[in-house]
Amino acid sequence: MSESPATPDHAIGPGGPDDAIGPGGPDDAIGPGGPDDAIGRVASDGTVYVRTAAGERVVGQWPGGDPVAALTFYRNRYDGLVTQVDLLEKRLASGAVSPQDATRAVGRLRDTIAEAPAVGDLDALAARVEALAPAVERARDVQRADRAARAEQVAAQRKALVVQAEAVAAGKDWAGGAARLSALVEQWKALPRPDKSRDDQLWQRLSAARTSYTKRRRQHFAELDERRKTAAAAKEKLIAEAEQLAGSTDCGTTTRAFRDLMTRWKAAGPARRDQEDALWKRFRAAQDTFFMARDAKTAQTDAAYAANADVKRALLADAEALLPVREPRAAREAFRALATRWDAAGKVPRQDIKDLEGRFSRVDEQIRRAEEDRWRRSNPEAAARAAATVAQLEAAIASAHARLSAAAERGDERAEEQARSDIEAREAWLDQARATHKEFSS
Repeated sequence: MSESPATPDHAIGPGGPDDAIGPGGPDDAIGPGGPDDAIGRVASDGTVYVRTAAGERVVGQWPGGDPVAALTFYRNRYDGLVTQVDLLEKRLASGAVSPQDATRAVGRLRDTIAEAPAVGDLDALAARVEALAPAVERARDVQRADRAARAEQVAAQRKALVVQAEAVAAGKDWAGGAARLSALVEQWKALPRPDKSRDDQLWQRLSAARTSYTKRRRQHFAELDERRKTAAAAKEKLIAEAEQLAGSTDCGTTTRAFRDLMTRWKAAGPARRDQEDALWKRFRAAQDTFFMARDAKTAQTDAAYAANADVKRALLADAEALLPVREPRAAREAFRALATRWDAAGKVPRQDIKDLEGRFSRVDEQIRRAEEDRWRRSNPEAAARAAATVAQLEAAIASAHARLSAAAERGDERAEEQARSDIEAREAWLDQARATHKEFSS
Protein backbone atom coordinates (compact mmCIF):
# COMPACT_ATOMS: atom_id res chain seq x y z
CA MET A 1 0.00 0.00 0.00
CA SER A 2 1.17 3.55 -0.70
CA GLU A 3 0.06 6.85 0.73
CA SER A 4 0.97 10.51 0.72
CA PRO A 5 3.56 11.51 3.33
CA ALA A 6 1.92 12.62 6.53
CA THR A 7 2.51 16.23 7.65
CA PRO A 8 4.72 16.24 10.82
CA ASP A 9 2.83 16.92 14.05
CA HIS A 10 3.69 20.23 15.85
CA ALA A 11 3.45 21.15 19.53
CA ILE A 12 0.73 23.80 19.42
CA GLY A 13 -1.24 25.91 21.91
CA PRO A 14 -4.60 25.29 23.55
CA GLY A 15 -7.64 24.29 21.57
CA GLY A 16 -11.36 24.03 21.95
CA PRO A 17 -13.78 21.19 22.21
CA ASP A 18 -13.31 18.17 19.93
CA ASP A 19 -15.32 18.16 16.72
CA ALA A 20 -16.75 15.09 15.07
CA ILE A 21 -15.03 14.30 11.81
CA GLY A 22 -18.30 14.59 9.99
CA PRO A 23 -20.99 12.11 8.96
CA GLY A 24 -19.93 8.66 8.11
CA GLY A 25 -17.43 6.18 9.50
CA PRO A 26 -15.99 2.78 8.81
CA ASP A 27 -19.44 1.26 8.39
CA ASP A 28 -20.78 3.84 5.92
CA ALA A 29 -22.56 2.63 2.83
CA ILE A 30 -20.23 1.60 0.09
CA GLY A 31 -20.68 3.42 -3.19
CA PRO A 32 -19.35 2.47 -6.59
CA GLY A 33 -15.65 1.69 -6.25
CA GLY A 34 -15.41 1.67 -2.41
CA PRO A 35 -16.63 3.29 0.79
CA ASP A 36 -18.28 6.72 0.29
CA ASP A 37 -19.73 9.41 2.58
CA ALA A 38 -20.13 13.22 2.74
CA ILE A 39 -16.57 13.74 3.91
CA GLY A 40 -14.43 11.28 1.96
CA ARG A 41 -14.33 8.20 -0.14
CA VAL A 42 -12.03 5.46 -1.45
CA ALA A 43 -12.04 4.85 -5.20
CA SER A 44 -11.87 1.37 -6.68
CA ASP A 45 -8.21 1.89 -7.50
CA GLY A 46 -7.44 2.61 -3.82
CA THR A 47 -7.24 6.42 -4.17
CA VAL A 48 -8.48 8.14 -1.02
CA TYR A 49 -10.32 11.46 -1.36
CA VAL A 50 -11.49 14.11 1.10
CA ARG A 51 -14.39 16.42 0.29
CA THR A 52 -14.11 20.17 1.12
CA ALA A 53 -15.99 23.26 0.05
CA ALA A 54 -13.44 23.63 -2.73
CA GLY A 55 -14.15 20.09 -4.00
CA GLU A 56 -12.52 16.70 -3.70
CA ARG A 57 -8.80 16.39 -2.99
CA VAL A 58 -6.59 13.30 -3.05
CA VAL A 59 -5.11 12.60 0.35
CA GLY A 60 -3.41 9.22 -0.33
CA GLN A 61 -3.40 5.77 -1.88
CA TRP A 62 -4.57 2.51 -0.38
CA PRO A 63 -4.26 -0.03 -3.27
CA GLY A 64 -5.22 -3.60 -2.64
CA GLY A 65 -6.31 -2.91 0.94
CA ASP A 66 -9.51 -2.71 2.88
CA PRO A 67 -11.27 0.56 1.89
CA VAL A 68 -12.92 0.82 5.29
CA ALA A 69 -9.52 0.54 6.97
CA ALA A 70 -8.22 3.24 4.64
CA LEU A 71 -10.93 5.72 5.66
CA THR A 72 -10.38 4.84 9.31
CA PHE A 73 -6.64 5.53 8.96
CA TYR A 74 -7.14 8.95 7.39
CA ARG A 75 -9.93 9.87 9.78
CA ASN A 76 -7.53 9.12 12.67
CA ARG A 77 -5.15 11.62 11.15
CA TYR A 78 -7.96 14.16 11.15
CA ASP A 79 -8.58 13.42 14.82
CA GLY A 80 -4.93 14.25 15.45
CA LEU A 81 -5.43 17.65 13.87
CA VAL A 82 -8.55 18.22 15.96
CA THR A 83 -6.48 17.47 19.09
CA GLN A 84 -3.91 20.07 18.06
CA VAL A 85 -6.62 22.71 17.54
CA ASP A 86 -8.25 21.82 20.88
CA LEU A 87 -4.92 22.23 22.67
CA LEU A 88 -4.20 25.58 21.06
CA GLU A 89 -7.66 26.91 22.01
CA LYS A 90 -7.18 25.85 25.66
CA ARG A 91 -3.68 27.29 25.96
CA LEU A 92 -4.74 30.59 24.41
CA ALA A 93 -7.75 30.85 26.72
CA SER A 94 -5.61 30.21 29.82
CA GLY A 95 -2.82 32.55 28.75
CA ALA A 96 -0.30 29.72 28.74
CA VAL A 97 0.93 30.68 25.27
CA SER A 98 2.29 34.01 24.17
CA PRO A 99 0.56 35.92 21.34
CA GLN A 100 3.67 35.48 19.21
CA ASP A 101 3.75 31.69 19.67
CA ALA A 102 0.00 31.50 19.13
CA THR A 103 0.30 33.42 15.85
CA ARG A 104 2.96 31.03 14.64
CA ALA A 105 0.85 28.03 15.72
CA VAL A 106 -2.22 29.36 13.88
CA GLY A 107 -0.12 29.81 10.76
CA ARG A 108 1.26 26.30 10.97
CA LEU A 109 -2.21 24.79 11.53
CA ARG A 110 -3.65 26.82 8.69
CA ASP A 111 -1.00 25.47 6.30
CA THR A 112 -1.24 21.94 7.70
CA ILE A 113 -5.06 21.75 7.40
CA ALA A 114 -4.99 23.12 3.84
CA GLU A 115 -2.81 20.23 2.66
CA ALA A 116 -3.54 17.68 5.37
CA PRO A 117 -3.54 13.96 4.26
CA ALA A 118 -6.61 13.38 6.42
CA VAL A 119 -10.31 12.72 6.00
CA GLY A 120 -12.68 14.81 8.10
CA ASP A 121 -14.49 18.12 8.16
CA LEU A 122 -11.40 20.13 7.26
CA ASP A 123 -13.47 23.22 6.43
CA ALA A 124 -14.96 23.32 9.94
CA LEU A 125 -11.54 22.70 11.48
CA ALA A 126 -10.02 25.48 9.36
CA ALA A 127 -12.84 27.78 10.49
CA ARG A 128 -12.01 27.02 14.13
CA VAL A 129 -8.39 27.92 13.48
CA GLU A 130 -9.37 31.18 11.79
CA ALA A 131 -11.68 31.97 14.73
CA LEU A 132 -8.61 32.02 16.99
CA ALA A 133 -7.22 35.17 15.28
CA PRO A 134 -9.35 37.67 17.33
CA ALA A 135 -8.39 35.90 20.57
CA VAL A 136 -4.74 36.10 19.57
CA GLU A 137 -5.13 39.83 18.88
CA ARG A 138 -6.81 40.38 22.26
CA ALA A 139 -3.96 38.55 23.94
CA ARG A 140 -1.57 40.76 22.02
CA ASP A 141 -3.39 43.88 23.29
CA VAL A 142 -3.19 42.60 26.85
CA GLN A 143 0.49 41.90 26.37
CA ARG A 144 1.07 45.42 25.03
CA ALA A 145 -0.79 46.89 28.01
CA ASP A 146 1.22 44.73 30.43
CA ARG A 147 4.46 45.76 28.76
CA ALA A 148 3.45 49.43 28.90
CA ALA A 149 2.57 49.11 32.59
CA ARG A 150 5.86 47.33 33.32
CA ALA A 151 7.71 49.98 31.34
CA GLU A 152 6.08 52.73 33.42
CA GLN A 153 6.88 50.88 36.63
CA VAL A 154 10.51 50.31 35.65
CA ALA A 155 10.80 53.94 34.48
CA ALA A 156 9.48 55.11 37.84
CA GLN A 157 11.94 52.86 39.68
CA ARG A 158 14.83 54.07 37.56
CA LYS A 159 13.80 57.69 37.93
CA ALA A 160 13.76 57.20 41.71
CA LEU A 161 17.30 55.77 41.48
CA VAL A 162 18.38 58.79 39.41
CA VAL A 163 16.88 61.21 41.94
CA GLN A 164 18.76 59.47 44.75
CA ALA A 165 21.98 59.53 42.73
CA GLU A 166 21.60 63.25 42.00
CA ALA A 167 21.00 63.91 45.71
CA VAL A 168 24.20 62.02 46.58
CA ALA A 169 26.09 63.87 43.84
CA ALA A 170 24.94 67.24 45.21
CA GLY A 171 25.92 66.35 48.78
CA LYS A 172 29.23 66.14 50.60
CA ASP A 173 29.28 62.54 51.77
CA TRP A 174 32.81 61.95 50.57
CA ALA A 175 33.23 58.79 52.64
CA GLY A 176 30.07 56.85 51.74
CA GLY A 177 28.86 58.59 48.60
CA ALA A 178 30.89 56.51 46.13
CA ALA A 179 29.63 53.22 47.60
CA ARG A 180 26.08 54.54 47.57
CA LEU A 181 26.32 55.47 43.89
CA SER A 182 27.78 52.07 43.02
CA ALA A 183 24.87 50.38 44.80
CA LEU A 184 22.39 52.52 42.86
CA VAL A 185 24.05 51.54 39.57
CA GLU A 186 23.81 47.84 40.50
CA GLN A 187 20.12 48.29 41.28
CA TRP A 188 19.73 50.00 37.90
CA LYS A 189 21.38 47.11 36.07
CA ALA A 190 19.13 44.59 37.81
CA LEU A 191 16.02 46.22 36.31
CA PRO A 192 14.72 45.24 32.82
CA ARG A 193 14.95 47.64 29.86
CA PRO A 194 11.46 47.84 28.33
CA ASP A 195 11.87 51.35 26.87
CA LYS A 196 15.33 52.00 25.45
CA SER A 197 14.82 55.67 24.51
CA ARG A 198 13.56 56.70 27.93
CA ASP A 199 16.04 54.37 29.58
CA ASP A 200 18.91 56.08 27.75
CA GLN A 201 17.78 59.52 28.93
CA LEU A 202 17.62 58.42 32.56
CA TRP A 203 20.97 56.64 32.25
CA GLN A 204 22.55 59.85 30.99
CA ARG A 205 21.30 61.63 34.13
CA LEU A 206 22.60 58.83 36.36
CA SER A 207 25.94 58.82 34.58
CA ALA A 208 26.16 62.62 34.82
CA ALA A 209 25.47 62.43 38.56
CA ARG A 210 28.28 59.89 39.04
CA THR A 211 30.67 61.98 36.96
CA SER A 212 29.79 65.16 38.86
CA TYR A 213 30.21 63.47 42.24
CA THR A 214 33.51 61.86 41.25
CA LYS A 215 34.86 65.20 40.03
CA ARG A 216 33.77 67.07 43.17
CA ARG A 217 35.08 64.28 45.40
CA ARG A 218 38.50 64.34 43.75
CA GLN A 219 38.59 68.13 44.01
CA HIS A 220 37.59 67.93 47.70
CA PHE A 221 40.34 65.46 48.56
CA ALA A 222 42.87 67.41 46.52
CA GLU A 223 42.00 70.58 48.46
CA LEU A 224 41.96 68.63 51.73
CA ASP A 225 45.38 67.17 50.99
CA GLU A 226 46.72 70.65 50.24
CA ARG A 227 45.27 72.03 53.49
CA ARG A 228 46.80 69.16 55.43
CA LYS A 229 50.20 69.78 53.86
CA THR A 230 49.90 73.45 54.83
CA ALA A 231 48.83 72.46 58.37
CA ALA A 232 51.77 70.06 58.70
CA ALA A 233 54.22 72.78 57.61
CA ALA A 234 52.69 75.26 60.08
CA LYS A 235 52.86 72.75 62.92
CA GLU A 236 56.51 71.97 62.16
CA LYS A 237 57.21 75.68 62.75
CA LEU A 238 55.18 75.68 65.96
CA ILE A 239 57.11 72.64 67.19
CA ALA A 240 60.40 74.44 66.49
CA GLU A 241 59.20 77.44 68.55
CA ALA A 242 58.00 75.15 71.36
CA GLU A 243 61.31 73.32 71.49
CA GLN A 244 63.16 76.66 71.78
CA LEU A 245 60.93 77.67 74.70
CA ALA A 246 61.18 74.29 76.46
CA GLY A 247 64.27 75.25 78.46
CA SER A 248 63.11 78.76 79.46
CA THR A 249 63.10 79.72 83.13
CA ASP A 250 60.90 82.79 82.65
CA CYS A 251 57.75 81.10 83.85
CA GLY A 252 55.21 83.87 83.33
CA THR A 253 56.26 84.94 79.85
CA THR A 254 56.88 81.41 78.63
CA THR A 255 53.53 80.15 79.94
CA ARG A 256 51.76 82.87 77.96
CA ALA A 257 53.88 82.00 74.93
CA PHE A 258 52.84 78.33 75.13
CA ARG A 259 49.17 79.35 75.38
CA ASP A 260 49.60 81.37 72.21
CA LEU A 261 51.30 78.40 70.51
CA MET A 262 48.35 76.14 71.46
CA THR A 263 45.88 78.63 70.00
CA ARG A 264 47.86 78.74 66.77
CA TRP A 265 48.16 74.93 66.75
CA LYS A 266 44.36 74.53 66.86
CA ALA A 267 43.88 77.21 64.20
CA ALA A 268 46.32 75.43 61.87
CA GLY A 269 43.90 72.53 61.37
CA PRO A 270 44.72 68.82 61.12
CA ALA A 271 47.58 67.33 59.11
CA ARG A 272 47.35 63.91 57.48
CA ARG A 273 46.28 61.22 59.91
CA ASP A 274 49.59 59.41 59.69
CA GLN A 275 51.42 62.68 60.53
CA GLU A 276 49.11 64.29 63.09
CA ASP A 277 49.88 61.97 66.01
CA ALA A 278 53.65 62.21 65.51
CA LEU A 279 53.51 66.03 65.24
CA TRP A 280 51.39 66.30 68.39
CA LYS A 281 53.72 64.06 70.39
CA ARG A 282 56.68 66.30 69.53
CA PHE A 283 54.76 69.47 70.37
CA ARG A 284 53.45 67.97 73.60
CA ALA A 285 56.93 66.80 74.59
CA ALA A 286 58.26 70.37 74.33
CA GLN A 287 55.35 71.64 76.45
CA ASP A 288 55.84 68.93 79.06
CA THR A 289 59.53 69.72 79.34
CA PHE A 290 58.79 73.34 80.22
CA PHE A 291 55.76 72.79 82.44
CA MET A 292 57.37 69.97 84.41
CA ALA A 293 60.38 72.21 85.08
CA ARG A 294 58.06 75.10 85.99
CA ASP A 295 56.02 72.94 88.35
CA ALA A 296 59.15 71.64 90.04
CA LYS A 297 60.39 75.18 90.53
CA THR A 298 57.00 76.29 91.80
CA ALA A 299 56.96 73.44 94.29
CA GLN A 300 60.33 74.54 95.66
CA THR A 301 59.15 78.15 95.88
CA ASP A 302 55.90 77.14 97.59
CA ALA A 303 57.85 75.19 100.18
CA ALA A 304 59.90 78.30 100.93
CA TYR A 305 56.72 80.42 101.18
CA ALA A 306 54.88 78.03 103.52
CA ALA A 307 56.29 79.80 106.65
CA ASN A 308 55.11 83.17 105.31
CA ALA A 309 51.60 81.74 105.02
CA ASP A 310 51.66 80.73 108.69
CA VAL A 311 52.64 84.30 109.67
CA LYS A 312 49.82 85.75 107.58
CA ARG A 313 47.25 83.36 109.06
CA ALA A 314 48.18 84.68 112.52
CA LEU A 315 47.90 88.30 111.31
CA LEU A 316 44.56 87.47 109.68
CA ALA A 317 43.21 86.14 112.97
CA ASP A 318 44.15 89.47 114.67
CA ALA A 319 42.54 91.44 111.82
CA GLU A 320 39.25 89.50 111.88
CA ALA A 321 39.13 90.05 115.66
CA LEU A 322 38.54 93.78 114.90
CA LEU A 323 35.08 92.88 113.55
CA PRO A 324 32.41 94.01 114.03
CA VAL A 325 33.77 97.57 113.96
CA ARG A 326 32.63 99.65 116.95
CA GLU A 327 35.31 102.35 116.91
CA PRO A 328 36.28 103.00 113.27
CA ARG A 329 39.26 105.20 114.11
CA ALA A 330 40.84 102.72 116.52
CA ALA A 331 40.09 99.83 114.17
CA ARG A 332 41.78 101.65 111.31
CA GLU A 333 44.94 102.31 113.36
CA ALA A 334 45.16 98.68 114.40
CA PHE A 335 44.59 97.47 110.84
CA ARG A 336 47.33 99.73 109.45
CA ALA A 337 49.83 98.15 111.82
CA LEU A 338 48.68 94.67 110.78
CA ALA A 339 48.87 95.61 107.08
CA THR A 340 52.50 96.72 107.49
CA ARG A 341 53.40 93.41 109.05
CA TRP A 342 51.30 91.61 106.37
CA ASP A 343 53.36 93.12 103.56
CA ALA A 344 56.61 92.40 105.38
CA ALA A 345 55.65 88.72 105.76
CA GLY A 346 56.30 88.19 102.05
CA LYS A 347 54.81 85.83 99.44
CA VAL A 348 52.79 82.73 100.20
CA PRO A 349 52.20 79.51 98.15
CA ARG A 350 49.94 79.96 95.11
CA GLN A 351 47.16 77.80 96.50
CA ASP A 352 46.91 80.06 99.61
CA ILE A 353 46.96 83.46 97.92
CA LYS A 354 43.27 83.74 97.04
CA ASP A 355 41.96 82.72 100.45
CA LEU A 356 44.36 84.78 102.59
CA GLU A 357 44.27 87.95 100.50
CA GLY A 358 40.49 87.76 100.11
CA ARG A 359 39.82 87.47 103.84
CA PHE A 360 42.30 90.27 104.71
CA SER A 361 40.69 92.56 102.10
CA ARG A 362 37.21 91.92 103.50
CA VAL A 363 38.35 93.17 106.94
CA ASP A 364 39.72 96.32 105.30
CA GLU A 365 36.40 96.80 103.43
CA GLN A 366 34.27 96.55 106.58
CA ILE A 367 36.49 99.07 108.40
CA ARG A 368 36.19 101.43 105.45
CA ARG A 369 32.39 101.18 105.49
CA ALA A 370 32.31 101.91 109.22
CA GLU A 371 34.50 105.00 108.65
CA GLU A 372 32.21 106.24 105.89
CA ASP A 373 29.13 105.74 108.04
CA ARG A 374 30.75 107.63 110.94
CA TRP A 375 31.77 110.49 108.67
CA ARG A 376 28.28 110.68 107.16
CA ARG A 377 26.69 110.93 110.60
CA SER A 378 29.17 113.62 111.77
CA ASN A 379 28.97 115.82 108.63
CA PRO A 380 27.71 119.29 109.82
CA GLU A 381 26.40 120.27 106.42
CA ALA A 382 24.34 117.11 106.13
CA ALA A 383 23.04 117.62 109.71
CA ALA A 384 22.03 121.20 108.86
CA ARG A 385 20.20 120.04 105.76
CA ALA A 386 18.34 117.39 107.76
CA ALA A 387 17.29 119.99 110.41
CA ALA A 388 16.14 122.40 107.70
CA THR A 389 14.06 119.68 106.07
CA VAL A 390 12.34 118.90 109.39
CA ALA A 391 11.57 122.60 110.02
CA GLN A 392 10.24 123.07 106.48
CA LEU A 393 7.92 120.08 106.73
CA GLU A 394 6.65 121.19 110.21
CA ALA A 395 5.84 124.66 108.79
CA ALA A 396 4.07 123.14 105.80
CA ILE A 397 1.95 120.92 108.08
CA ALA A 398 1.02 123.91 110.27
CA SER A 399 -0.03 125.85 107.17
CA ALA A 400 -2.13 122.91 106.00
CA HIS A 401 -3.90 122.76 109.37
CA ALA A 402 -4.73 126.49 109.10
CA ARG A 403 -6.17 125.94 105.61
CA LEU A 404 -8.18 122.99 106.91
CA SER A 405 -9.74 125.15 109.70
CA ALA A 406 -10.56 127.97 107.30
CA ALA A 407 -12.14 125.60 104.78
CA ALA A 408 -14.24 123.98 107.50
CA GLU A 409 -15.54 127.38 108.69
CA ARG A 410 -16.69 128.40 105.21
CA GLY A 411 -17.97 124.90 104.38
CA ASP A 412 -15.60 124.34 101.42
CA GLU A 413 -15.49 120.56 101.40
CA ARG A 414 -13.17 120.37 98.40
CA ALA A 415 -10.54 122.66 100.00
CA GLU A 416 -10.99 120.79 103.26
CA GLU A 417 -10.25 117.42 101.56
CA GLN A 418 -7.18 118.85 99.81
CA ALA A 419 -5.79 120.18 103.11
CA ARG A 420 -6.23 116.77 104.80
CA SER A 421 -4.40 115.08 101.91
CA ASP A 422 -1.49 117.56 102.19
CA ILE A 423 -1.25 117.00 105.95
CA GLU A 424 -1.11 113.18 105.59
CA ALA A 425 1.60 113.29 102.93
CA ARG A 426 3.82 115.77 104.76
CA GLU A 427 3.49 113.95 108.09
CA ALA A 428 4.86 110.80 106.41
CA TRP A 429 7.78 112.76 104.96
CA LEU A 430 8.35 114.41 108.35
CA ASP A 431 8.75 111.04 110.06
CA GLN A 432 11.52 110.11 107.60
CA ALA A 433 13.21 113.51 107.95
CA ARG A 434 13.20 113.32 111.76
CA ALA A 435 14.73 109.81 111.64
CA THR A 436 17.54 111.08 109.42
CA HIS A 437 18.13 114.13 111.66
CA LYS A 438 18.26 111.86 114.68
CA GLU A 439 21.13 109.89 113.15
CA PHE A 440 23.25 113.06 113.00
CA SER A 441 22.36 113.90 116.62
CA SER A 442 23.37 110.53 118.01
